Formats: sequence, structure tokens, C-alpha cells
Amino acid sequence: MELGIIGLGRMGGNMARRLIRGGHKIYAYNRTVGPIEELIAEGAIGAKSVSELISKLPSPRAIWLMIPSGAPVDETLEILFPLLSPGDLIIDGGNSNYKDTIRRAQAVISKGFAYMDVGTSGSIWGLKEGYSMMVGGTREDVERLRPILETLAPGKTEGWGHVGPHGAGHFVKMIHNGIEYGMMQAYAEGFSILDSKKEFNLDLHQISEIWRHGSVVRSWLLDLTANVFASDKKLESIEPYVADSGEGRWTVAEALELDVPAPVITLSLIQRLRSRDNRSFADRILAAMRNQFGGHVMKMETKE
Repeated sequence: MELGIIGLGRMGGNMARRLIRGGHKIYAYNRTVGPIEELIAEGAIGAKSVSELISKLPSPRAIWLMIPSGAPVDETLEILFPLLSPGDLIIDGGNSNYKDTIRRAQAVISKGFAYMDVGTSGSIWGLKEGYSMMVGGTREDVERLRPILETLAPGKTEGWGHVGPHGAGHFVKMIHNGIEYGMMQAYAEGFSILDSKKEFNLDLHQISEIWRHGSVVRSWLLDLTANVFASDKKLESIEPYVADSGEGRWTVAEALELDVPAPVITLSLIQRLRSRDNRSFADRILAAMRNQFGGHVMKMETKE
């Protein structure tokens, strides 16, 4: 199948590679030329602009967007609209908010084009292992894109599926990421407790390897954690700052909107925010209050 890909970052570039290796003809565009040149060397047809990409793609076209969520998606759609022909299909494979996806689908369809949302998981490992994909859109469009989805997935019938109408793919991926937050936090807390039991001198890499086989807590996240401990057992080279992509926040907001209690996911998000405040004003207030009502000693900062 022939597919245009806009956005050749960590995931977009490797998705293009997996498709090329799977026998598909890939047309590639990126804002910077380096990734385009790399893919041309691997068999892709490069384009220096979105308009050049569209001009090279045969109709009916299929264009997969792998770009940051929010304004970049809307801006790219505005560029695409005057270049497309009726029946062309746009796929958003990034981490868009599902509410934005529903809005965009309506706008795209009103112009005579087709739209799909594909919540895509797999990150840098997807090239080798395949991508998990949660697909939203019409059944007809999913069938049209099936050859691409089957090649990107871990197996033709594994790791992907049509989960519902427009927006459903990104909604399911949002919840997927919320669950991921909670799982990661649980592992982090457990290993932190193990590390604090100094009298046992526990080897965290050894323990992670034991748990990887036969344990009820084994998972791919644990496999990756074991990789980390193999190279840096004390993690002294890593700054304790945890970013978030936004999907955890959207998951918590959705839980509140639906009146669904989600304390683990919510607290895991709060912990990520907490990791960024190495001069917590709230903690200073807490220390001062304890001093005021109980006379507890405050640890004072020393200024050089």
C-alpha cells in the first residue's frame, strides 16, 4: 500500500521504517530534512513540503500524521485541506485529546475527506516489536487501511483493533496512558522501599530479574526497569524529575467528569508534578506550621 507520513520523530520515523520493510511504499515529510534523507536512503520517497508530498501520492490518498497534539494538528489540517481530493483519508496517530479528534473528524468529513484516529503505543521499541494501535473511525476506512495496520502491529490479528467511532481510538489510548502512570508509580514506590532497607543490602537488579519470570507483577515495564538497574543500580546519574505528556491529566479530568473514582491514577499524576518542585513552597509552609503549633524544630537552609 502507498502511504504518506507527516512527522518523522522517534515514532513516526520508525513506523515508516517498519512499513518499508513490510513492502509498503512510503512518502515521507518532516519539518527538518535530516530524518527525510535517512528514510530516502532506506527506500522512502521524500518530500520537501506538505504540498510536494500530496502531489506525489496517488489518489485516493492516505496521509498519516505523527505530530505533536494540539495546535500542530489543526495547523497541518489547514495546510492539507486545499491540497486534498474527495475520498482522501487523514489518520491522526499522535496523542490527541479525543474531544479534539471528534471536532476534527466532523470538519474533515464536511469537506469530503475521511478521518481516522489511531492511538499508538510502542515508542522506540515499536520498530522491532510492533505497535499497539487503538483505532477510531468508520469500519470502511479501517478496512481500507488494514494492510498498514497489520504491518505496524505485532501481528496481523494481534495488538490492534477497531475500538469504535471517531475519537474512540484516542480515548482508549488516553486511558491506556493513565493506567501506565499508575503502574509505573507502583513499581517506583516498591523499589524505593526495597532500596531504603539498607541492612539487607538488596540488589535491585537481581530482584527485578527474579520478578520478571513467573511473578504476578511481571510486565514489559518491569523488563525495562530491569534494563535500567543493569546499567545504573543506584540511578545516581538520573535527575528525579518526571515529565508528563498530558494524557494522564486528561484521564484524571475524564474520571472526574464521569464521576468515576481513580485514586491511583490521580495520585500518580500528582507525584509527577511533585517531582518537579525541588524547592517546594508547600513543604516550607508545612514545616513552619508544625513549628508554630507544636514547637517542632525546622531545618533551616544555609546560604553560601
